[in-house]
Amino acid sequence: MAKDTLGAVARYDGLRFRRATVQGVGIHYQEAGDPARPHLVLLHGFPSTSRMWDRLIPTLATRYHVIAPDYPGFGLSEAPSPAAFSYTFDHLAAVIGELVRQLGIRRYTIVMQDYGGPVGFRMAMADTGAVAAIITQNAAAYDEALGPVWDARKAFWKDPVSNREALQSNLLSLEAARTRHVGKTPNVELYDPNTWNDEYVMLNRPGMADIQTALFYDYRNNVVSYPKWQAWLREVKPRMQVVWGRYDASFTVEGAHGFGRDNPNCETHILDASHFPMDEKPDEVRALHMEFLSSYL
Repeated sequence: MAKDTLGAVARYDGLRFRRATVQGVGIHYQEAGDPARPHLVLLHGFPSTSRMWDRLIPTLATRYHVIAPDYPGFGLSEAPSPAAFSYTFDHLAAVIGELVRQLGIRRYTIVMQDYGGPVGFRMAMADTGAVAAIITQNAAAYDEALGPVWDARKAFWKDPVSNREALQSNLLSLEAARTRHVGKTPNVELYDPNTWNDEYVMLNRPGMADIQTALFYDYRNNVVSYPKWQAWLREVKPRMQVVWGRYDASFTVEGAHGFGRDNPNCETHILDASHFPMDEKPDEVRALHMEFLSSYL
């Protein structure tokens, strides 16, 4: 077993791969650590799954109880058609929130990245008292995070019929999957190409383009909700850590700084990494998260 930078022994043998049914949908999730310890709920990004946390869970599990689900339509969770399931971020948050309650978890810390941000903010605002702290990695909550790559996406929101093909190229192509990971990093050799190739395969499963396009059309409601999330941060002032990769091509580094302006209980760390900080700086990210969690849990 490996040691993290704080000296804890990373545990791999306690990881469990489980399944639950929530609102009639089969939800796959990973679980690790002692359920008697403080709970962490890890919310993955796009087009990832709970696998994106593979470098983090074994370290967190040495001191915490970890739950990492796949959303409906992602990974090993069921993917009903958009005709049978409403793919909105409100709905994803409701499903994952219900999963957490099914597991008997009443208070927890949210660890969220990318799509995990809109899911996590909704969960936190639905039950503020349940949230002990928040950790966010490259998850937008401010307009300034949305750089030039979002032009095609905003056009799709305005006219989804005419811009559907351009949106799918911008969001679902193999090149888009690669760019989402490497961004503008000068250290491409640190990135495992299997990651974006696996994600591209998932995005090309039957029916997946319709699912992801439907969900992304709802993403416009996240942008509309930014002021509401910001007001919540100003009012509640949760203990919060922001870890942001400066080479991100999806969310610009300017988007990292708003959290600290609105929330005096927020610490912000800008790393030499891209959209998924764990890709390039896993040791640094693990150390930052463990130090933060040990201070407040």
